[in-house]
Amino acid sequence: MRKNAIIATILLLLATISVACRSSAVSETEQESTSEKKIVTVGFSQLGAESDWRSANTESMLTALSQENGFNLIYKNGQQKQANQVTALRMFIQQEVDYIVLAPETETGWDFVLGEAKEAGIPVIIVDRRVAVDDSNLYTCWVGSDFALEGKKLTAWINAFTELKGIDPGEVHIAHIQGTLGSTAQIGRTRGLNDAVKKYGWDLLGAKNGDFTEVRGREVMAEFLREYNNINVVYCENDNEAIGAIDAIEAAGKRVGPDIANGEIMVVSFDGINTDAQQYLKEGKISCIAECNPLHGPRVQALIKTLEAGETPEKYNYVQETLFSSVPEIKVVTVDESEGTKEYQVEIKR
Repeated sequence: MRKNAIIATILLLLATISVACRSSAVSETEQESTSEKKIVTVGFSQLGAESDWRSANTESMLTALSQENGFNLIYKNGQQKQANQVTALRMFIQQEVDYIVLAPETETGWDFVLGEAKEAGIPVIIVDRRVAVDDSNLYTCWVGSDFALEGKKLTAWINAFTELKGIDPGEVHIAHIQGTLGSTAQIGRTRGLNDAVKKYGWDLLGAKNGDFTEVRGREVMAEFLREYNNINVVYCENDNEAIGAIDAIEAAGKRVGPDIANGEIMVVSFDGINTDAQQYLKEGKISCIAECNPLHGPRVQALIKTLEAGETPEKYNYVQETLFSSVPEIKVVTVDESEGTKEYQVEIKR
């Protein structure tokens, strides 16, 4: 009996040890599983909320870099001031974030703070507008639109339209409402127009800063109408400016539309995200929009995943974009580029 009791005790001890070992093994596995789910902390400095494009861009970033997707996002709105953005970047550096994402207000003035980020070993991803720095290694990569190409495509459309209607280049009188001066979008789209004016011989009446807002677009267009009585094309550097310009034109008792040979004023713009602008496109009040896609969140997410995997992403990541037109006869435009001419399809909105 005593022998049987000893055997039973030994078996009980072995069973207890086995359960403990299994429990320990499960605990370690769970710890490993938990450690694999790394939360990536990202500091995002958005320049502001000056337009519908910017709001859509912000929402795309917030959605893609959410907690559900494995991110801890620290978001700061710069309220259109570079000083606020510099402060935000320095705060991100102090917080030792894993990545910094910057949508800069203007191109210049970033060397010092980006140098601080690099010294701290924090990769910086530039979104939308670019930065002009002495050392491009101060940031890891950039994702956004080719704004100069957008300008080339839109001016190629204007040229195709005037040729279609048999309008002499000298009879094209353009009022130019620019975006925020010094921003990459403004620089590229302005260059596109200025190059086309020289190439085709159009009459550029003047350029004024609309700051990418509807209010300034309205104010600037009213100023143009007081100064010139022969405007027949308005080149707006985003949809919000175009909406404001249309309000000013109609308030002055003039007609908006593509029939510039018979007194209408044709409005063209960029972006294609604003619902009012889309409706105006269908109505013919905006004749053409060069698309500028704001949905960069998934693209930034993909770049971060590439870096997390220890790989090197492309330095410059361009978004593919199209043209939207209310003139059905123009289905394609030809653009001169450094490597030759290229054709771009035009999507008709009706």
